[in-house]
Amino acid sequence: MRMSELTRAREGHLRWSLVIMAVGLAMGLLAGLAPQRCHAIETKARQALLIDMQTGAVMFEKNADEPMGPASMTKIMTVYMLFDRLKKGELRLNDTLTISENAWSKGGAASQGSTMFLKVGDRVRVEDLLHGIIVQSGNDASIAVAEGLAGSETAFAEEMNRKAREIGMRNTHFRNASGLPEPDHLTTARDLALLARHTIEDFPEYYNFYSEREFFYNSIRQGNRNPLLYKAGGADGLKTGHTKTSGYGLTASAIRGGRRLVLVINGLGSMQERSDEAQRLLDYGFHEFENVQLFKAGEEVAKAEVWYGETREVPLVTQRDILVTLPRTARPGMNVVVRYTGPVPAPIAQGQPLAVLKIDTPGVGPIEQSLVAGTPVERLSVFGRLVFAIKHLAGSLAS
Repeated sequence: MRMSELTRAREGHLRWSLVIMAVGLAMGLLAGLAPQRCHAIETKARQALLIDMQTGAVMFEKNADEPMGPASMTKIMTVYMLFDRLKKGELRLNDTLTISENAWSKGGAASQGSTMFLKVGDRVRVEDLLHGIIVQSGNDASIAVAEGLAGSETAFAEEMNRKAREIGMRNTHFRNASGLPEPDHLTTARDLALLARHTIEDFPEYYNFYSEREFFYNSIRQGNRNPLLYKAGGADGLKTGHTKTSGYGLTASAIRGGRRLVLVINGLGSMQERSDEAQRLLDYGFHEFENVQLFKAGEEVAKAEVWYGETREVPLVTQRDILVTLPRTARPGMNVVVRYTGPVPAPIAQGQPLAVLKIDTPGVGPIEQSLVAGTPVERLSVFGRLVFAIKHLAGSLAS
C-alpha cells in the first residue's frame, strides 16, 4: 500500500493527515492503468434510479425525488404489509380471507382492470392472494387483503403510510392498496427503491414469490407482467405499474456475480419501451460498475501518535468491511485520507473512535467512515510521563 508523506499542520491542536493513494492498494489493482471516463447513459424514462443493493451507491438517477403516481407498484407495499404479518406469526399462508363485493367490483372482473378473477363470497388462501397480487397484479386481491387485514382499504392505507414513514419513505403517500389513481396517491423513484431494498432484506423467506413467472387460479393462467423475468440477466422481482397519467413503470431487482442491483423507472410510453429501458439500465450498472473492498472489518488502516501512553502509536482499524461501488475505470483516480486530531492522549480504550476515513473518487460522492483504536493504550505513570515530557522537550529544542 503506497502512502504519501505524512503531513502536519497546526490548527490549535496538531492535525495529522495520512493520504493513501488508490494506485497500489492491495486489492489486485493494476499499476499504470490510465483513468477513463465511464460511458454516459440517458433514458427515456421520466423518473429513474439505479442503486447497488449492498453499498447503496447510486449509479444513475433522473428526477428520482420527483412526485409520481406509483400505479401498481403500490402493491409492493401491500405485499410488504402481508409479509410482515406472516413473519410475525399474525397470519399464515393457509389462512383465508373473504372476497367482498367492493373488492370484486372495484378491483376485479367487473372493473375490467388487473384482476385475479375472484368471486364475491369466495374464501381465498393468503398464499393464493399473494400470487394474485405479485404475478397477476390483481386489484381485487389487493383490496381483499386490505379489507381482511385492516377492515377497510382506507384504514389499510393509513397503516401503509405509517410503515412507509417507519422505513424512511419520506415522500410517499398512499391512498389505496392497489395503485388505482387517486389524488395525492404519490411516491418517488427513490422511495420505491428503498421499499424494494427493505422487501428483499427484511423478508428473504418470502421474496421468492416475486420471481414466479405464472400462476393458475380458477382455471385461468396468467403470466407475471415483469418483462425482465423472461430474459437472461438474473432478474428476480419486483413489480410493474401503469396508468395513463404516470405511464409505464417498473421496480426491478437483479443479481449477477454476487452483486444485486435495484432499479426504478417510470413514465415510459409503452410496455416494450419499459422492457428495453429496464434491461439497458441494468446492463449498464453491471457492466460499468463494480464493488471494491478497500478494507476488511478489524483491518489496520493507519496508526495515530499517542501522548503519554505506554505505546507511542495506536492502530486505527475499521469496525466493518468497507465496500464501495465504483466505475470500473475510476479506481486509479481514487484516494483515501485518514484524518485525526493528535497526538491522542492516553488512556485509550479499544474501540474508541479516533479518526475519520474519507474516500474520494472522481465522479463519485465522498464516502466517510469512522476508525477506532485497534488496541487499548494505558496512561504512563507519573514518572513515565515526566520522562516522556523531558524527551519531547529535548527533541523540540534539537529541532
